[in-house]
Amino acid sequence: MSNQDFIAVYLITGFLESGKTTLINSMLQDEDFSRGQKTLIICCEEGMEEYDLDAIADSDTTIVTLDSAEEVTTEKMAELNETYKPERVIIEYNSVWTIERLGSCMLPRKWEVVQILTTVDANTFDNYFTNLRQILTDPMKVADLILVNRCEPKANKSPWRRQLKSVAPRANIIFENTDGTSEDGVADEDLPYDMKAGIIDIADEHIATFYLDAMDHPERYDRKTIRMVGQCFADKQLPKGYYMFGRMAMTCCADDIAPIGWICQGLQRPSSKAYVKLTAQCKRVTSGGEAMVMLQEVRVEPAAAPAEKYLSFN
Repeated sequence: MSNQDFIAVYLITGFLESGKTTLINSMLQDEDFSRGQKTLIICCEEGMEEYDLDAIADSDTTIVTLDSAEEVTTEKMAELNETYKPERVIIEYNSVWTIERLGSCMLPRKWEVVQILTTVDANTFDNYFTNLRQILTDPMKVADLILVNRCEPKANKSPWRRQLKSVAPRANIIFENTDGTSEDGVADEDLPYDMKAGIIDIADEHIATFYLDAMDHPERYDRKTIRMVGQCFADKQLPKGYYMFGRMAMTCCADDIAPIGWICQGLQRPSSKAYVKLTAQCKRVTSGGEAMVMLQEVRVEPAAAPAEKYLSFN
């Protein structure tokens, strides 16, 4: 075994046939994930989908199947750790066995859960959410990511997203479509500002949301007019008549503070101290093959400093 300080545990939860095995197969085939670590898969069900044995052979992976919920015990996990001495563990867990049972099982000392993912089959979501809500949603409440797969083109992604957020507000949600694409399912009505307004007022606490959504969906803001408070930053790479408009942001910790924002065309002079209320029209442009939102200055007014000096993405 390596001298690593802990053994990463990935918990994959969801109903039978919700896509857990498919997800684990893709994880094992991902070169960024499979880095030669000795992997133990603890499979708590046997579904129709089978593991890719070639991928498993190439990734030094062992599969152990538990036949009943009664085997999910502290003693069993300790036995598996001693027998296989894994450097990484993936637990494929059937939600019917309940997340409480797994939570009552003490994992071996070095095992540390680093990510919890819940898979959902779009074809059965409405039925299960209506009739088996507690079993379906309990693992979602502790999930880092909810993956809704097998989405047809006309799937109700936005309503589903609101339902999922109501039970798991902190989880990230991704919808995987049958054509191989994926998306976040965010619609205009999911955003915390009025996308139908003539001028979209973006409150200080929603600038981070606007920043992220504008990166993911620049077409949503094309020709829309927005208004928000921020600063004008100098950028030597921009030609005359352009500046960066945005805010200072704390992206992960107090030591990681930097300005974030948008290229803005206008007459303002950059200032690291003054705040302004900018009204601007958004334009979807392409730079380096990537679509992005650029701002066109319409009106600039002096503004008081916001209550919070730094934006936070946490």
